[in-house]
Amino acid sequence: MQSVGTVRSPYRNKATRISRRDIVAEIVVREDLERTLTGIEEWSHLFILFWMDQFTWTPDQLTVHPRHREDLPEVGVFSARGRERPNPIGLAVVELLKRDKNVLTVKALDAYDGTPVLDIKPYDAYDAITGLRAPEWWLMATGRLKP
Repeated sequence: MQSVGTVRSPYRNKATRISRRDIVAEIVVREDLERTLTGIEEWSHLFILFWMDQFTWTPDQLTVHPRHREDLPEVGVFSARGRERPNPIGLAVVELLKRDKNVLTVKALDAYDGTPVLDIKPYDAYDAITGLRAPEWWLMATGRLKP
């Protein structure tokens, strides 16, 4: 697998205190792939797949407390949205703010500065899910359900 680009972001490491939804970042697509972006500015939102290269998974990390909160139940890493996973592939739905040649300016990309981007795909209404089911503990932890 090859990187198609790199993230430029004020989000430098986990100590950076920026709300994920407020992050404005750039995805610098490789110049030899600039033509792959033809027409992308017609989309409002994109899926970004990226390699969380600053994280190392070890085989003893099979379960986690989501968000590193001990008050949340311990679940398997595939049942959590964290970075601890065998293949540290990140996924974000971002808003496309603008395109300038091979540079995309996006909002809500929680990838660190310098992160390799693996793929970019348009997001549309077909991807929106209705009737979503999630564990009660997750809904409470994210404020979507009040006790």
